[in-house]
Amino acid sequence: MAEETSLADRRADGAGGPQGTGGGKPDGAVVRDALGVGVAVGASGFAFGVTSAGSGLTLLQTCGLSLLVFSGASQFALVGALAAGGNPFTAAAGAFFLGARNAFYGLRLSQLLALPRTVRPLAAQWVIDETAAVALAQSTRRGVRIGFTVTGATLYVLWNLTTLLGALGAQAIGDTRAWGLDAAGPAVFLALLAPMLKTSAERAVAALAVLLGLGLLPVLPTGVPVLAAALAAPAVLLLEGRRANAAGETRKEAGAVEPETPARSGGAPADTDTPAAGNAHDGLGPREEAR
Repeated sequence: MAEETSLADRRADGAGGPQGTGGGKPDGAVVRDALGVGVAVGASGFAFGVTSAGSGLTLLQTCGLSLLVFSGASQFALVGALAAGGNPFTAAAGAFFLGARNAFYGLRLSQLLALPRTVRPLAAQWVIDETAAVALAQSTRRGVRIGFTVTGATLYVLWNLTTLLGALGAQAIGDTRAWGLDAAGPAVFLALLAPMLKTSAERAVAALAVLLGLGLLPVLPTGVPVLAAALAAPAVLLLEGRRANAAGETRKEAGAVEPETPARSGGAPADTDTPAAGNAHDGLGPREEAR
């Protein structure tokens, strides 16, 4: 805790560097990175607008989700379950569990941003994957605040604007399934998820979740397989824990039966029973003995 407090103190504005940088990136570099993330991800709101309208939601409902929920994965999960005929409560539960990760981002960002209490409820609306990634990549509090604010503002405006355009475009097109646009939501979701699967455990969780979701789809009500797929994470973690424990026990057993080898430091000890050793004790070296 003391280390985190010290880190937060070092991240105070203007601490440890030239003015306007605080020892981290220049403000312009932070803004450039934040705008890049905001523009790139904000454009995918078009896919959500098309998917939402294609699933039967009205223009007002589609835009309301982007304005109030503002969490791409949760929004795609919700409209996807509704489009498949799922129960609204089940669809909302799946979206809720996907969005719960933002609460953990908020715990860390609240320490780094150190915003006034009156501003925190408004800033909480922007706590998502992208804003957390940009903010946590900064080394100063000034950089954290700039990265979070610019990313959040850019992404919020573009996401809602492209959602509106996508919904209007879907209405003009008519049946989005005829154009294959009903697959836009899952495609975008997979594109966002794939780069995050960096370890073997994460890939195993994803693969098992796909198997559970597809395998349970014919036997469970719509929307429930998505919730059941979440069991892949604790299942893989349990197997990983058992494998680590087994490996530890194997190393302990191998160490217990391994014979000990005598330590050699500084070479072999001198043998005082040899003639040469006796001559050395008598003060005679090898040359004197030869004479």
